[in-house]
Amino acid sequence: MRGWWQDLTDLVLPAECGGCGRPRTVLCPECRAALSGVAARRVRPVPEPSGLPVVHAAARYADEVRATLLAHKERGALALAGPLGVALAGAVRAGLQRAWGRSWAGAEGAWFRDVGAPVLLVPVPSGRRAVRARGHDPARRIALAAAGELRRSGIPARVLGVLRQVRAVADQSGLNSRQRLDNLAGALAVVPGGARLLSGGPVVLVDDLMTTGASLAEAARAVRSAGPVSNAAGTVAVYGGETWESREEQNVGTTRERTGRRPGRQGKTGAGGAGGDVDVVCAAVVAASPDSFEINRN
Repeated sequence: MRGWWQDLTDLVLPAECGGCGRPRTVLCPECRAALSGVAARRVRPVPEPSGLPVVHAAARYADEVRATLLAHKERGALALAGPLGVALAGAVRAGLQRAWGRSWAGAEGAWFRDVGAPVLLVPVPSGRRAVRARGHDPARRIALAAAGELRRSGIPARVLGVLRQVRAVADQSGLNSRQRLDNLAGALAVVPGGARLLSGGPVVLVDDLMTTGASLAEAARAVRSAGPVSNAAGTVAVYGGETWESREEQNVGTTRERTGRRPGRQGKTGAGGAGGDVDVVCAAVVAASPDSFEINRN
């Protein structure tokens, strides 16, 4: 597992670009452009799994983008979480704009100012064994960076890590789309008390990568299975002010994750769905398989 001194070394003395290997830079301008230099697009795997929400991706999973994601996920280049979060935030914006149409166009923050509910980014969780081996949860770390980027652009956002694996699953590599669906069926669930938090705003599932869509489809099933939420008052408690997540977002990509601190003061916000139902507005990923970009039936 990485120590704090390794994270600090990556920040102060970046060894090489995570995308192309150029020395002394975390991510060079060319690789940043490959990652988030164009508008995010809707992507669809073939075959498309049942229950998969509308998914937007920032980039094709190839070349420099693939190298960047692998450097962050497998080699612990945590400073890459920042630019990866910027890319993911762009995909989230694209998904919300498609979902809300005219009510979103031209005034991204207006809807949130009126309703007072933040966008809830729900990362697809890694297995505990993978987290221990890597020393971090890549999707969660990128989601934290994306939430910070969204807030800086005027869109209230927070990360809800409420999904957990409830049974062991096989390694997905080498499995086809049907086998991946079978492997993940019923593998995720919302933690106790998570459904009430999920009703506090529009839910967007997030992950670093989509190939077959099996992980996002299972995450959507688990979230939808968590509702409806009993909430007679029409409000739900959410955490405002400084929380352990907001403090971590300020340091994501540079220091070891902080846990164990209780969130700050509580506030109230409107329920995310009618009667407190939990639903998924859309999903967003940093990258998707190139083939999924070719099936755009928008």
